[in-house]
Amino acid sequence: MKVVVAPNALKGSLGAGAAAVALAAGVTRVLPDAVVAQVPVADGGDGLVDVVAEVLGGERRQVTVTGPRFEPVEADLAWLPAQRTAVIEMALASGLALLDGASPDPTAATTRGTGELMRAALDMGARHLIVGIGGSATNDGGIGMAEALGWCFPDATGEPVRPVGGALAAITRLDGRGADPRLGQVRIEAVCDVDNPLTGPRGAARVYGPQKGGTADQVAALDAGLAHLAALIERDLGLSVGDVPGAGAAGGLGAGLLAFCGAVLRPGAEVVLDLVDLDQHLE
Repeated sequence: MKVVVAPNALKGSLGAGAAAVALAAGVTRVLPDAVVAQVPVADGGDGLVDVVAEVLGGERRQVTVTGPRFEPVEADLAWLPAQRTAVIEMALASGLALLDGASPDPTAATTRGTGELMRAALDMGARHLIVGIGGSATNDGGIGMAEALGWCFPDATGEPVRPVGGALAAITRLDGRGADPRLGQVRIEAVCDVDNPLTGPRGAARVYGPQKGGTADQVAALDAGLAHLAALIERDLGLSVGDVPGAGAAGGLGAGLLAFCGAVLRPGAEVVLDLVDLDQHLE
């Protein structure tokens, strides 16, 4: 008999790899002659880099980036040199867990570190970026990520806004003249496990803002800021991102990756199951 164990992480208990080991041990105890294939998986949120490193032998590369509250943090990405693919977990650079006891505030958090991880991957020669978007502390619509990759978001005085959710309403235009030209030469997949639109009752701010410490007034302001950003994206870039399923993931990072990086949004589990070749294990 062949048994395939393919667990996701059990949040707060075990990572996906450790869960697979435990499940395999249980199967073997009951069925000692069974062939047990361990295939840890992830859904695009926490644990994505771990799964790629453990299952596919990806090289861990550590990068010093800007954390969600502008403090330096050390974040890992997984590098698959043969495929020239980098797997990035935004939670490791811009995640809620990085606040380490500090009071969360989605109006003051940034995704800049996620963009710095993407830039580091481009420096490695990546031609394919897989960006897991989940577990964020942020609600900035991805402007921090985009700023790290050369985009500029000026206010009425022409000065760049601080790349946080609380500054979205002050942006007057989107300036991509300095955007990293390598963005047009790579395939970028943004993977997530939610289908929330950018704004509205199911949008990034109203659904997830309170979990990130947002007050009722802050949530309303963040939702309005994201709607303003969506209007600018439509006006300046000709893209309609507001209602795209998953655009609201990670505080609107899904929309930012679509608009500023030409990414495609895919369900995280689907991408990971392709990466770990689960179908082959199931044969």
